[in-house]
Amino acid sequence: MVQNIRDVDELKALLKSAENKLVVIEFSAKWCGPCKRIYPLFHEMSVQYRNVLFANVDVDNAQELAQIYHIKAIPTFQMFKQAQKVTLFSRIKRAICCFRSGSLSEPIFELCGTDAKKLEEKIRELM
Repeated sequence: MVQNIRDVDELKALLKSAENKLVVIEFSAKWCGPCKRIYPLFHEMSVQYRNVLFANVDVDNAQELAQIYHIKAIPTFQMFKQAQKVTLFSRIKRAICCFRSGSLSEPIFELCGTDAKKLEEKIRELM
């Protein structure tokens, strides 16, 4: 089941209640075409992975959260464990990081877009 998060307090409460469970948050908007396409897959994952908590933040209704979490594109997925971001990724940032350092030395912190396969792979990796 996907929980709708409307403000900072609700997000903090969700992260606290999750304890050691993985929390996957989708930042999206009702008018966003790609968000509409990925949402059924995201909901399906929430049913399949019962030991993971799934939440949605509508960036239009929760602008403060979108700003706090530096949301620049939607949909964006962020993952948390023990109330801390654990991993987010994007191909562009990965390429830039690899180009600069010659290898991946740190986690990449963003997944933007509708690649459900990549999202599911990362969920399985972090469960």
